[in-house]
Amino acid sequence: MSLQPGTGPSVAAALQRYVLPTELGPCTVRVQQGTGGRPPASGTPDVYLHGAAGSWTDFVPLLSGAQPQARVLIDLPGWGESTKGARLEQFSIEAMARAVTGVLNSLGYLRWNLVGHSMGGFLALHIAATSPERTASVAAISATTFGVAEAARRPLRGLSGFPAFAGMLLLMRSVAALGPAGSALVRAVRATPVTGLLLSPFFANPAAISKSVIRGLGRNARPAGFCAAAEAAAHYDFGPWRGIICPVLATRGDSDVFTPPSDLARLADVVPHVRMVTIRQCGHFANIEQPDQVQLLLDDLRSL
Repeated sequence: MSLQPGTGPSVAAALQRYVLPTELGPCTVRVQQGTGGRPPASGTPDVYLHGAAGSWTDFVPLLSGAQPQARVLIDLPGWGESTKGARLEQFSIEAMARAVTGVLNSLGYLRWNLVGHSMGGFLALHIAATSPERTASVAAISATTFGVAEAARRPLRGLSGFPAFAGMLLLMRSVAALGPAGSALVRAVRATPVTGLLLSPFFANPAAISKSVIRGLGRNARPAGFCAAAEAAAHYDFGPWRGIICPVLATRGDSDVFTPPSDLARLADVVPHVRMVTIRQCGHFANIEQPDQVQLLLDDLRSL
């Protein structure tokens, strides 16, 4: 079976597109209205936050079924369609969180369910800690947290204990240092089999991942953004996460190279109301490899 998120006409037609200002630059947002027809002030949308090599399209496999609440899909400043005018030199977890909550304020939402993948899961947990009264729940899908932060502080040491992330970070730093030549190199590699080889460790069954998915992930490989996110994680204080009051779902794939079991165990020590799930036959992208199981877990989370 070939797995692909594809953005077919039915999905695209159901989404309203907005471009909203934030302190980190213009932010492109897509909204899928819920079947309940509630105005924003009385609804609690699902808000999807992608990772440091992603965009809103990473969540398309989760959009097939109708649901009462709206869905908000954000291309974070510096990624996807939010690259023009992005101010990555000002990037921090705190600034990105303000950008997200500012977007939601502009759309009229008072509360939200957060669904974050990888870096987006990290960001969702931070928002839950800093806006506890407005965050109804968090689903952190393969959130890159403690292990990534430690490897980002000491990437050479991380090559032995956390080789996938540390190796990726050193590669991204090298490419980012090349400036425009590095960007040209990334564009050239996107259309070659090298991209598939580089991404294969992130999937439990790489052969099942369609070429369109690989091309999409390749398009979203942004070395400067990846490095900015890693630097922000390296200096982050996880202490405020003890103040999270909403229910939290934390998942990882059983073949996940970026979210080790120890991250979930440490998260359970910090976050009061967390359910931990390891998804079988899955790597770092459960939203692509196992979307049906992820959707069932999200449904269970909302019912709490």
